[in-house]
Amino acid sequence: MKLLTFTAPTPAEALKMAQKECGEDALVVSTKQIRKKSLTQPALYEIVVAVEDVPPSAKKEPVNVQSPTSKYATSQNVSSIEDPEEVFVNISKVARQISEIAQVSQPEKREPPKKEVSSRASIPNVSHQFEELKDIKNELLKLTDKIKLIQNMVWEEKKPESSSAIPPEFAEIYRIAKASGMDASHLDEIMQLTVEHMPLQMRSSTKTVRRYFQTLLRKMVPVRIETELKPPQKKIMMLVGPTGVGKTTTLAKLAARYAFMMERKYRVGIITLDTYRIGAVEQLMQYAKMMRIGIEAVVDPAEFSIALQALQHMDIILIDTVGSSQYDKEKIDKLKQFLLTRSDIAIDVSLVMSASIKLEDMRSIYQSFSQLGIDTLIFTKLDETRGFGNIFSLVYETEKPVSYLSIGQEVPDDLVCADSDYLVQCLMEGRVKRGVNEHSSE
Repeated sequence: MKLLTFTAPTPAEALKMAQKECGEDALVVSTKQIRKKSLTQPALYEIVVAVEDVPPSAKKEPVNVQSPTSKYATSQNVSSIEDPEEVFVNISKVARQISEIAQVSQPEKREPPKKEVSSRASIPNVSHQFEELKDIKNELLKLTDKIKLIQNMVWEEKKPESSSAIPPEFAEIYRIAKASGMDASHLDEIMQLTVEHMPLQMRSSTKTVRRYFQTLLRKMVPVRIETELKPPQKKIMMLVGPTGVGKTTTLAKLAARYAFMMERKYRVGIITLDTYRIGAVEQLMQYAKMMRIGIEAVVDPAEFSIALQALQHMDIILIDTVGSSQYDKEKIDKLKQFLLTRSDIAIDVSLVMSASIKLEDMRSIYQSFSQLGIDTLIFTKLDETRGFGNIFSLVYETEKPVSYLSIGQEVPDDLVCADSDYLVQCLMEGRVKRGVNEHSSE
């Protein structure tokens, strides 16, 4: 066994040199940085590989490689990587090798032989199989080490400047969270908390790193747990938000949920303040007729007080409001006048927003409607996006709990109670997780 040393300005270039000179079978012994980058000279990395000795007769051409005791190779003798994507191609090749070996390692199920076989004949076969499995295991370990080495090199070269203190083993979850649309400052803060509090023994596996990160995210997302009302308790909910986010459809889902889908069937009433939009009242009237729910249409604050009085025997009153741009201060002020009319009654104000909009727009909407006294957040259209980091960032900033999530257009099925586990799964998988009726039927 012979040890050879290769040096280059980057780990990837040094690995490229080793593969070119020694082939893919060379075993990487160590890799380290022997000189940091400065203003006058580039960084220098060293990779030590082990190759088997080849008899002189088997050598075809002499390989001009420096031994561990020789001087470092200069950057002029290092061939630069033609394409950074070659590193990722190598990862794919190694992954395919692992897949092929894994398939070989899974013995096919065979029917037991009908004829009896002597124990003496079976012993050599069992011993041979153990040897093969042992060799396959060793090869898998070598391939896994190569993949980790390449991943660490790529992370060292491409990680953002703001995440200089984040170890390479956290590169995967950092990439997923960043692609989800989470605010960069929030992501760096969460990653630093993960690095600081995560035990060192848990960092050896990407699976444990991912699980710990998900646990931390779940603790940072407040949710409003749906509780059962006990007589004479009553609940009044007002849904506010910009136009086109699905307030009316969400209100219909809530009405059906409270009236028919929960263990206790509540008496539900509806008040609509949305008399400006064409067909808005008719749409709610149709929903109320189908569900046999009382409904009141209100134009001004004086009528709002009368409508509340008319529905006072209901357990739950749901209030639909006119959609308003976050920049239309006049409409938002009018909504505030409705609330001030009955300040003696506790009205739970829920801000409804689409999950598919940018974080900057979410911030602007929350800032404009915050004068109404936002109690909870409801996010709709989760099925129309693949990035959920904006939800985490807004909740993290405002510290307002999430109460419900709308994951489709079906009434009343596509409404689930907010659940931190569900939101974290959506963020990590980049899609809405279907089959979550267990959340909506509790």
